[in-house]
Amino acid sequence: MSKPVKYILLLVLIGLLVLIRVFEDELFYDPYLLFFKSDYLHIDSPRREVLKLTLFTTLRYVLNSAISLGIIYVFFRDKSIIRFSVVIYAIAYVILIAAFLYFVIHPRQEDYYLFFNLRRFLIQPILLLLLLPAFYYYKIKQ
Repeated sequence: MSKPVKYILLLVLIGLLVLIRVFEDELFYDPYLLFFKSDYLHIDSPRREVLKLTLFTTLRYVLNSAISLGIIYVFFRDKSIIRFSVVIYAIAYVILIAAFLYFVIHPRQEDYYLFFNLRRFLIQPILLLLLLPAFYYYKIKQ
């Protein structure tokens, strides 16, 4: 892949991640977006539809993960890294969605900060920020 094509693909993929973030209010059902923008440590958890919230959170995670996998592929062009990343994303999803559902079903004010940070791993491409430098380090050590 030539460098200009690689840079254009990276720009498009990063642009897609930005668009997901910019249009999150319109694209996804998430009553916690407004909740965490307010003084959430002193108010009650918002009303929510658990199934709908879980499905939209899963959709957002899948979209972010697919785009992130595309970015990883463009960077490294190594299928073994992609396969490993898919496993990491799948394991992370199972663990994170279980914890997410616990906090959604059993909201307690003392857990809001932990819930806020855990939720970020589901709705933002934080794993990409962890995996890119790790794979880069792996590649230079080979």
